[in-house]
Amino acid sequence: MKDKVVIITGGSSGIGEALAYKFATYGTKVVIGARNTEALEKVVATIIKNGGDAVWLQTDVTSETDCKNLVLKAVDSYGKVDILINNAGVSMRAIFNDLKLEVFNRVIDVNFWSAVYCTKYAMPYLLKQNGSVVGVSSAGGIKGLPGRSAYSASKFAMNGFMESLRTENLKTGLHVLMAFPGFTASNIRNAALGADGNIQGESPRNEDKMMTAEEVATHIYKAVIHRKNKIVLTRQGKLINVLGKIFPGWTDKMIFKGMAKEPGSPF
Repeated sequence: MKDKVVIITGGSSGIGEALAYKFATYGTKVVIGARNTEALEKVVATIIKNGGDAVWLQTDVTSETDCKNLVLKAVDSYGKVDILINNAGVSMRAIFNDLKLEVFNRVIDVNFWSAVYCTKYAMPYLLKQNGSVVGVSSAGGIKGLPGRSAYSASKFAMNGFMESLRTENLKTGLHVLMAFPGFTASNIRNAALGADGNIQGESPRNEDKMMTAEEVATHIYKAVIHRKNKIVLTRQGKLINVLGKIFPGWTDKMIFKGMAKEPGSPF
């Protein structure tokens, strides 16, 4: 990974921030985009302080123009793009019947369309480098989760997009990875949207027992090196992946039961 160039969306916190540090540690030149400029500056300053090379650009990933400019920032700064990690994401928690459609649309825009926009503009550069494009999904992209209809829909859409991209490029040298982290201790649940679009503010789950963002970043980093097609992380994520195919009805009931136990559950 030394001297390669990686673009990471949602790079100001959580898994994105951990990925930035992980790649920088091994000599990768890092380009991060997000809306929070203060957080972006802090991540880049930390990387540079530790001897790495990184730049940032304020990016609203729901904007096609912003996504294009993030790719151009990488090219202008380092002359190429080797890896694109579509990590930006927002979650939600509400019964679909109560969910405002503008909230549904917001989740789709952040989680799915951002990946389409960034990948579209990075593709010419990635193809030149036989590079990698990564989609960061979740257990909600393996099995539709109750109370997370927009979130699961966005992650299923990303998976379909990435699988099509992989098959189209079987002979071009492009590597496509889908990563399914499972429940991870990050700020995505704290920033999750409610039925009316207001931020949830506090995670409904015990994050002490979850995989850390740093652990997820390590798995993704290794999967990029080995050019894997898919990784499913955490015991819970792997169980959902396997049992959902063998015992779909039973798995639905177990997932519902687990989600219903969350504090403030909509069920």
